[in-house]
Amino acid sequence: MNPGCFNNSGVVFRRSPVRRCRAEGITLIELLVVMVIISLFATLVGARLFRNVDRARQTTAKVQISEFETVLDLFRLDVGRYPTASEGFQVLRVNTGSIRNWDGPYLAKDVPLDPWKRPYVYLYPGQHGDFDIVSLGADGQDGGEGGDLDVVSWQ
Repeated sequence: MNPGCFNNSGVVFRRSPVRRCRAEGITLIELLVVMVIISLFATLVGARLFRNVDRARQTTAKVQISEFETVLDLFRLDVGRYPTASEGFQVLRVNTGSIRNWDGPYLAKDVPLDPWKRPYVYLYPGQHGDFDIVSLGADGQDGGEGGDLDVVSWQ
């Protein structure tokens, strides 16, 4: 004889002998299936998210390089020349005392690092224009593709 199943109030429900009562809750298999689905979802979303982070860093580098170009042009209007490679961007913040007609500071804050926390490369005279400004990308080396692509002032 089948003893039946109990509900929360203690009432016995009689079932046919063929049907058995199933305990409430989730099985290990169900839990594993849910975990696999969540991990697949996280992998897909994570890949897209990191791709957007690389794009955002490259865009930030382009904007900062554009700001440097504007500030360097202001410096040239006042002083009559661009900063030398040895003076670099620091001369945009602080006059060493030897620069006539310096009317800075030309940058309101300290010279920023590129989005990968490395200094920008400033070359004067430039190979592609009056001056060249380069961010070496994620890998910190010349060239590269994707997130490692260099961000340059002449493109």
